[in-house]
Amino acid sequence: MRNINQMNRWEQPFRGATTLQEQINRVFGENVGRTGEESNLTSWAPAVDIYETENELVVKMDLPDVNAQNLDIRVENNILTIRGERKFESKVNEDNYLRVERAYGTFSRSFSLANSVKSEAIKADYQNGVLSLSLPKREEAKPKQIKVNVATHALAAAAGAR
Repeated sequence: MRNINQMNRWEQPFRGATTLQEQINRVFGENVGRTGEESNLTSWAPAVDIYETENELVVKMDLPDVNAQNLDIRVENNILTIRGERKFESKVNEDNYLRVERAYGTFSRSFSLANSVKSEAIKADYQNGVLSLSLPKREEAKPKQIKVNVATHALAAAAGAR
């Protein structure tokens, strides 16, 4: 039987290359002082998808193993802020871990909202590790189709000019 430490893990091509987000974080000092494995136990930024429909904006955030009681969602001055924490399991002795790749600790993500959002009507749903926020648009922000009325006498005049 091979020792797990002797096994090599296949890495995807370019896995070691820094991402644009990591480079931006480095410029703005978000990751200063964090290297290698220790960064897994400090702050992290969960992945987010934001899309728009005719009636609302939808925010979806991946938060596996985050307890709903550890989430704080607020809107202040048209800024949506989602804060929370994923705690490292202390049930297992830290020396028994062979690899720790998932990030743990607190996070905070903020997004500017347009004035078109009804902040008092935002709804949050948390299922299967995904936080979904529904941000309804104000009535005046919804697209409106304007019907063009064509006067009958203009049609008759145009037909007579032919």
